[in-house]
Amino acid sequence: MDFTELAEYEEIRQSVRQMCSKFDDTYWQEHDENKEFPWEFYKAVADAGWLGLTIPEEFGGGGAGVQEVCIVEQEIAASGAGMNGCSAVHIGMFGFESMVRYGTQEMKEKYFPRVVTGELHVSFAVTEPDAGTDTLNMTTFARKVEGGFLLSGKKTWITKAQEAERMFILARTQPLSEVSKRTDGLTMFFAPMDRKSIEIRPIKKMGRNAIDTNELFIDDLFVSDKDVIGEVGKGFRAIMVGLNAERVVAANAALGIGKASIRLATQYANDRVVFGRPIGQNQAISHQIALAQIRIDAAEAICQKTAWMVDQDIPCGKEANEAKYLASEAGFNAADMAINVLGGYGYAKEYNAERYFRESRLNRIAPISQEMVLNYIAEHSLGLPRSY
Repeated sequence: MDFTELAEYEEIRQSVRQMCSKFDDTYWQEHDENKEFPWEFYKAVADAGWLGLTIPEEFGGGGAGVQEVCIVEQEIAASGAGMNGCSAVHIGMFGFESMVRYGTQEMKEKYFPRVVTGELHVSFAVTEPDAGTDTLNMTTFARKVEGGFLLSGKKTWITKAQEAERMFILARTQPLSEVSKRTDGLTMFFAPMDRKSIEIRPIKKMGRNAIDTNELFIDDLFVSDKDVIGEVGKGFRAIMVGLNAERVVAANAALGIGKASIRLATQYANDRVVFGRPIGQNQAISHQIALAQIRIDAAEAICQKTAWMVDQDIPCGKEANEAKYLASEAGFNAADMAINVLGGYGYAKEYNAERYFRESRLNRIAPISQEMVLNYIAEHSLGLPRSY
């Protein structure tokens, strides 16, 4: 096995670090407290050419793979931007896989160039209040009318709905009771975020407050036939595209927060002098930081392997779930460790450890909970009976 990294990956890493250096912890702290979208950061990412990273080059995109996206997201999070930074640009960098695979040529020509420039903001609307992870049990319905569909229902935990012009939305076009397979009867749309037919209610939450999260109440939203992604009734296939990739990209964001936490704790342990010596000289402190580093390094190894497998089109459901689980745990443990090392100052907003902690907690429940990852491994890797 050859673990030599391509030279271009280090170039990407250094380029993203340089871009992120203009947005320090104070910037993210203020935007988080003020619940203000980081427009300056978003523009910097667009100007640097990182949006549309996986969109084909013929449409102005980067034509890159998942390994490149992972590097960019990890570096953004590690800069101190955390999930506020990653969530501001995630869909633009890696959220159009269903359209890449199943979208029409007209659709790609119309939307992809606007993604690359940062002009087009998009949300992803799948989760429902009464269905949650049980996606096939969703009730949002799109009924056929002349020229398109009228879509009605509820969606929740929808990121960037306040800024979005359009959304990827999954809805039933055939009742669950009428299909032979539960995965049939779902259709993916690239629908307009028409405020006349959609009520958007923000959700107050624990962290990642620079990025809005919302409930959508949809009443007879018209969606053109031209905005159907793939085949009508076969939308589950479209949503499954990029699932493994999404999990390893999310894992890298978790790793980035962990690295930011370790950097903060290490600096504090070197600078803070108590009883005449730096607290980092005490093993009760240094061992905590060292263990956090070991956990991050171990998780990063499976993340790198999984990203490579995705780009090689090698089946990797097991690895993608393991990467998401291990990175989320490692990132959260590192953030918790930073609070321990900083003591009372770790609990103070000024030092940012508490912000890292709040954002790292999100990774353990999204885009899939740790418990559902364990369910997957138990069933698909170990052959144990399905538990849900």
